[in-house]
Formats: sequence, C-alpha cells, structure tokens
Amino acid sequence: MSTARADAVHFPRGVDPDDVDLLDEVSLPAAWSKRWATGASKPTLWDAGTGWITRGDLAQRTKAAAGRLYGAGLRKGDRIILSAAASVDLVVAHVAALRLGLIVVPVNGAYQQAELAHIVGDADPRAAVVDRPEWVRWLAELAPEMTVVSPRLDIDEGTAPSLDQLSSGDPALLGYTSGTTGVPKGAVLTHGNLLAGAESVRIAWRWTPDDRLVLALPLFHMHGLGVGLHGTLLTGASAVLLDGFSPDAVLDAAQAHDATLFFGVPTMYTRLAQSPRVGELSRLRLCVAGSAPLSADQHRRLEEAAGVRVLERYGMTETIMLVSNPYDEERRAGAVGFPLPGVELRLAPDSGEVLVRGPNVFAGYWRRPDATEEAFDENGWFHTGDLGEFDEDGYLRLQGRAKELIISGGLNVYPREVEDALRSHPEVEDIAITGTPNEEWGELVTAWLVPTSRKSPTLDDLRNHLNGVCADFKHPRLLHIVKELPRNALGKVQKHLLE
Repeated sequence: MSTARADAVHFPRGVDPDDVDLLDEVSLPAAWSKRWATGASKPTLWDAGTGWITRGDLAQRTKAAAGRLYGAGLRKGDRIILSAAASVDLVVAHVAALRLGLIVVPVNGAYQQAELAHIVGDADPRAAVVDRPEWVRWLAELAPEMTVVSPRLDIDEGTAPSLDQLSSGDPALLGYTSGTTGVPKGAVLTHGNLLAGAESVRIAWRWTPDDRLVLALPLFHMHGLGVGLHGTLLTGASAVLLDGFSPDAVLDAAQAHDATLFFGVPTMYTRLAQSPRVGELSRLRLCVAGSAPLSADQHRRLEEAAGVRVLERYGMTETIMLVSNPYDEERRAGAVGFPLPGVELRLAPDSGEVLVRGPNVFAGYWRRPDATEEAFDENGWFHTGDLGEFDEDGYLRLQGRAKELIISGGLNVYPREVEDALRSHPEVEDIAITGTPNEEWGELVTAWLVPTSRKSPTLDDLRNHLNGVCADFKHPRLLHIVKELPRNALGKVQKHLLE
C-alpha cells in the first residue's frame, strides 16, 4: 500500500513538526479572540460598502451580533443557514454564530427552491441569514417558524451569557455535498476540524499577520470560507472582500490595498492570464489555486507573463485542505503536492483511491450513519473517492474521481441531480451527464441525450427546462445526441465509454 506523511516539507526551517499541535488553541473563536485582544486597531476586513474595520471592531460587532442571535432564541447546537454576497456584515454574522456555538450551514445563493427545500428539511435550521428576496419568500413557505434576517441581523438587541466556550469536538459547520448519489448530505465539521484546517495552511503557506488577501471567492464554499476567511482571522492578517470576480477588480484591489495573497479557482486564473494587466500579479508573494486542476499551460502562461508560480493544493468539503505543493520547494504543475501538517494519506492498493485521516477530517455525515460507515474504514481512514498516484519524488497527482462528481468553475455538480431533472423533458428518452475537461472551467457539464423521436431538443431547450429547478452552473454547456447510452449487464450506464 502506498502511504505518505510528508508534512515536514511544509514547515519552515528550524521548526520541528513534532512540536506543533494543530489543536492547541481548541477552536477558531478562541484563537480569534486572542488575536483581537492584541493590536485592536489593526485593520482586518474591508468591503466596498463598509471600508476597513479593525480587529477591535470585529470583536465588538460579533459580540453584539451573537447577542442578537441569542435574543432571537438561538442556542448552542442550533443550525443557521448563511447565504449572501461576501461582505463584512456576512462575516460578522458567521463569526458571531460560531462564537455562540451555533452550527453554520453555508448554502450557495444560486440554489433554487427545490434545492433549498432539501437542505431545510434535512438540517432543520432555526434561522437563516440571506440576501435574496426570493429566498425570504421560499423560507417563509418551507419553515414559517424560522427566523429569517438579512446579513445586517436587523433583529432586537440581546446579550449572550457566554461566548467562545467550545471544545474541539463541538460541531461548527454543516457543509452539504452529495458525491455521486444526487441526494445532498451534510458533512459535520467540528471546531477542531476547522482549526486544524486553517492552522495547517497557515504553517505551510507562511501566512503572517502582515499578509493581505484579495478574497473574491464566495463564502459558501470551503475554499473561500474555510481557507480564505478562517485562515485570515486565525493568522491575524487582513482580507479585502470582493462581491464577485473580475480580473480588473482583483488587480485593482491588490494595488489599492497592497495585497500579498490571492486564492482562486482555475477559471479565475484563466481570465487573469488573458488580461493585459496579468503582469500585475507579480506584486503578490503567493497565488494559490484549487477546487479543480490548473493546466500545465496555464502554469506556464502565468509564470511567463507575471513571474508567478501558482501553488496548487487539494481539499474537499469533508476535510478542508489535505495536500499542497510546497512553498519553498518546487511547485509542480499537474501535481497537488504533499500532505499538509497533521494529514495522513495513503492510496488504496486495489484502486489507487486517496484515503486520508487527521484532525482536519470531518466527524461524519449529519443524521446519516449509513453514509458515514460507508465513507470510513475500520481504522478511521476516509475514502475521498478521488484516484491518485505518487510521482518519483513523492508528489501526489490526482488521476480522476472514482465517483462521478463534476467540478465546473470550482463548483460541484452532481450528475444524477441534473439527469433526474432533465428526464422530465418530453423529448428526452434517456440522459447521462458527464464532465468534459476544459482549460478555463476545469470541466464543462455535458449532456449525452437519447431523444424520444427524430426531433431532438437543443442545448437551449435543456437549459430552459432547468430554469428554476437547478442553479445555472449545473446546466449543460455541451450536448451530444446519441442513439443509445452504453450500459453494462446490470443496466448501469458506462460513462467512461462516452467520449
């Protein structure tokens, strides 16, 4: 069995990995409170509507926000949905919820009513912080008793009796992911998981209080939330919050605020590489890519145009970050690097599936003991569903997914969900959804369709059929009309033959 625990490569010289305890500070809220107690006047977060707020501001605002949530009847262990554009207000609500001991349920704001209904029914939240008027209406229908507020938390003042009284084992976040089943299930991440995940990349990427991150990633996604935001606050650094991505917005922010860091998905880097201003990336000390593979060509273009060697890493909802290219040594295109501090990783001998365990790995699936039991073996190794191999120098290379999850633009698309929605189209006899590799998007959602008659629906017909049912990023971008889908003797579609 191929096994690796090469986390020592991520430590600065002179630091003994055996002397580092990723859980020493117990929880992120406890660690954050320590940072806020020193240098209260240091800027920590910026958005276009608020401007800069300091550590002291964040401490006071999150304390007041936690009081409002407590006054609304929320108690430790209650679930709260958070889904809104990135802003200081949203961060305050998120941090306040964690300080109070609530379980945050981050949800993609592009979800439609049926998608939201599943999460509400499964998580049983008592409150929601949202900014879309249609969500307010939907939530009123789905759960009339729920407290629904904007990110400003426009509810009565209150006082919470205690904050930050948390153990590493307390649940903190419920991240929904469905693998290949098409039925989203919630991964329960504890306060210890979140702390270990942020602390490991703080060490590996040499994150310091002097760093400033341009954060254009959405805060419903582990990349933006669990890495970008949590890491910034744990380190005592600062972040510029952008509501959406454009090359000019990122480069303007980097220049105006003397940024040192940028984290993005390959789609973002493709657009940056196409910008006539790409050379401005050279002002940053570190650019990190993840959520989908960055092509070797894009690595080369960014290095030639801006002198930037992008650092790729690998993680998932259930584990936060797992593997990263090294900061000081070669950042190898096509590889995701070595296990991060605290992460044990091995490859299953029969399949090459990546198996992991460590303090960052989630506790299990919410109210799904069957799925939890299936995901872990008897020795506590989590089955990621990704296939990998080690190259001659020990770098991990991902070879694909044992499961059928599609990642397009850094967002997860679950084929069965889209297939089920399209089967109700009157001109669809049979349908399969796959991902087609694409340099800009990582993968394009692709439909393989058997029509009911000679008249075949167009790509626009399919996308129109999905309007109001599935978020736009799940809609097919490519369409192939076929006579039949290849199936095995048991009737299962053999998607590897669709090419």
